[in-house]
Amino acid sequence: MSPTVAEGAYIAMRLGEALAILVGAWLLTTLLRQLVRRICLRYDIAPAFGLGLRRVLSTLIYIGALLLFLNRLGISGSVVWTTLTGFVAVGAVAFFAAWSVLSNIFCAFLILTTRPFRLYDYIELLENGDKPGLRGRVIDINFIYTTLQEIHADGEDSVLQVPNSQFFQRTTRRWRQEPAWSRVAREEAGSAADWQDAAGR
Repeated sequence: MSPTVAEGAYIAMRLGEALAILVGAWLLTTLLRQLVRRICLRYDIAPAFGLGLRRVLSTLIYIGALLLFLNRLGISGSVVWTTLTGFVAVGAVAFFAAWSVLSNIFCAFLILTTRPFRLYDYIELLENGDKPGLRGRVIDINFIYTTLQEIHADGEDSVLQVPNSQFFQRTTRRWRQEPAWSRVAREEAGSAADWQDAAGR
């Protein structure tokens, strides 16, 4: 037998073994699904538990079959595992980095639809129970922040940019009309016209 024929036979044997691994994984997954289904019916186990167990077992079987498949093709399983864990780690870091932004965008949508407060309302974000927290007049709501305007007794005014997700983690107190604390601060700081001009109205 020539080296070329022997090499071709070796490659064909490896491919056959790899395909046999995939077929065996599929058969084993099918048998385990039937077994888990029968056990759940016989012992009156919750269907959700059975479904979750079947998915976990199927995932483990297919991961093992994939590693064996690549090994038969000449790819080391340790290299594949190292690469896979690296991609998973990078994906996890990227997900957590973007999670706060996505959470604020979703909360902005909820604020605009459920309307726990509206533009130009006076609100207070309570820290703990009835403990005073961030408060001011709502002058802007965007996808990331809700901007509150606060005025101080010395006449200076400032804005607070509160992440939208904070309004679903804490208690929010809302006034439809100007509350006493704002009125006192405005009177000490200056006229009502200055306050309205600072609010953009």
